[in-house]
Amino acid sequence: MKTYSISEVAKELNLTIYTLRYYDKEGLMPFVERSPNGVRLFKDSDISTLRIIEFLKSTGMPIKDIKTFIDWCTEGDSTLRERHDLFMERKATVERQMADLMKTMEVIDHKCSYYKEALAAGTEEIHRDKKIEIQ
Repeated sequence: MKTYSISEVAKELNLTIYTLRYYDKEGLMPFVERSPNGVRLFKDSDISTLRIIEFLKSTGMPIKDIKTFIDWCTEGDSTLRERHDLFMERKATVERQMADLMKTMEVIDHKCSYYKEALAAGTEEIHRDKKIEIQ
């Protein structure tokens, strides 16, 4: 079975070695084996799990909650419901984030149009009588 060094994994995941060591310190990598002299030995499955950790982090999930998820995975099938519920909650969170981003994009689109028209006219005066609402 092929193993990877911490620097190879950091490069593969576009992370720093410091980040991977932090994850280890926070208990997010109990699955990573070590050589007799203490060097971390990552397997393909470890890299896949780290990708899930990064995914959860990108949704805004706190490290302590990611650790809970990792602990549930380690516990096995008895935590399937908890893990399912966690991903349902993450889904709802991301859907809210997407809705917020769509509202933000509407404002940006409006401002782009506003300034495009003002640039074409050479003045903002063309917008003077328009009521601008941002909802």
